[in-house]
Amino acid sequence: MVDDEVTQTRDGPLTARDRFDRIHEDIRDRICLLEYPPGEKLSEVELAEEFGISRTPLRRVLARLEDEGLVTSVHGVGTMVTDIEMEELAQVYRLRKELVLLQTSLDVAPPDAVYIARVEALLARAEALKTAPSAKSFSTLDRDMFLTLLELTANTPLRTMSKRLYFRTARIWLQQVTASKIDLMQEIEVYAREVRDILEALKLGDLDAVGHMRRSHISLSFARMIK
Repeated sequence: MVDDEVTQTRDGPLTARDRFDRIHEDIRDRICLLEYPPGEKLSEVELAEEFGISRTPLRRVLARLEDEGLVTSVHGVGTMVTDIEMEELAQVYRLRKELVLLQTSLDVAPPDAVYIARVEALLARAEALKTAPSAKSFSTLDRDMFLTLLELTANTPLRTMSKRLYFRTARIWLQQVTASKIDLMQEIEVYAREVRDILEALKLGDLDAVGHMRRSHISLSFARMIK
């Protein structure tokens, strides 16, 4: 359990839980962006020193990542970044296709003007990638788009499961691009168009259309990865 000790930052009070979550997200993002590639051993000593914490809370972070399938603890070796098999990838994508429809129909949190503005900013980032293409920037954009659209449901278990599945497979796309198996510029063009269509549906309040567009996006993304 993480205690509730409070650390003061310039952004306000930061509890031990907040710090735990931030460290977890930071390491998770490094795995998803292949800064820690599959098979790499994570040094508890180095990570604890970097984040300014003892190894005990760091091990809780690593245990959470292991529960999410991103790392595995190997006896006598240490904590290693996992890989993912194609069959598991296919199963995850099939499940994500169904869950995404629930994200716009179950316990819906309708978008307001502030939310729409955030999606417009995401579209601007997608359009900017056309002139300055970057696989890692694209991956970061997709992560932010996923998390933003997930806010359309207030159902906590659904959000938790959806996050777990997304981050379990998020790095696969980047691996494919790095290996030149996917055309980055084509992906950017397709993605920008999809974000634009989703934005228009959000402005119209048609969340059903948003759900089906996202389902199609997941399906086509997987098809392009395995072609």
